[in-house]
Amino acid sequence: MKTALTIAGSDSCGGAGIQADIKTMTMNGVYAMSAVTALTAQNTTGVTQIMEVTPDFLKAQLDAVISDIFPNAVKTGMVASSELIKTIAQAVKTYSLKNLVVDPVMVATSGSKLISEEAIDTLKKELLPLATVITPNIPEAEVLLEKAKIPTENDARALKITTEFEMEEAARKIHEAFGCSVLVKGGHNVNDASDFLYGKNENGEIVAKWFKGRRINNPNTHGTGCTLSSAIAANLAKGESLENAVEKAKEYISGALEAMLDLGKGSGPLMHNYKLKSENL
Repeated sequence: MKTALTIAGSDSCGGAGIQADIKTMTMNGVYAMSAVTALTAQNTTGVTQIMEVTPDFLKAQLDAVISDIFPNAVKTGMVASSELIKTIAQAVKTYSLKNLVVDPVMVATSGSKLISEEAIDTLKKELLPLATVITPNIPEAEVLLEKAKIPTENDARALKITTEFEMEEAARKIHEAFGCSVLVKGGHNVNDASDFLYGKNENGEIVAKWFKGRRINNPNTHGTGCTLSSAIAANLAKGESLENAVEKAKEYISGALEAMLDLGKGSGPLMHNYKLKSENL
């Protein structure tokens, strides 16, 4: 069985973070492992407290897992401090980890900020250049454009992404700045659920492709970003091309949304186990 490692924060209500990653990886046919970057006190309405692990403890987790069960793919999620990001980047280089999917988690669905400004700088310098693909949503892509200082003084408009053309331009510019493939997710007011991938495929050829999503009228979207990136990692672990991995991940997340699970008082979680057929569901 192929294996995948998630490096992310814990979500106490189970809809995002490590919990969503493990559910998603399992449902996408790989053995899931984890290294926890932080504990959070959160539910569908917001995050109330975050307690980070130390860099030494994160390193100990990574060393323990990777030295025993080597991951075929790795996904990173919420990593809130520079030292933790550096620890992950060092592990990627030390163990020559492949198929690295970076979900540059900066803001929770509820609007709570999850990462410091210094950590964003470290992320772009240390981790993004090592990634196979990164999966920013619209606000995160705008931050990466700004942090990369891509726009000129007379091109401030490039910091805002309001059209599909600007999604394409953002993906191209972020790829050129950091060297990784970029999947810009269009769910934040640009379109319903269509994402744009720009980068290089396994043969070193440039890929620029839209993945059109179908409209699903479900307000419960807690953990969609975690779920998509974990599904991509699971498919890469199984040997899928990046394009196929994204396509299959989007099919999975659409099914999890269409199941219409409705839990919690805020933006509820997806039904990660919608494919299971059991009298217990």
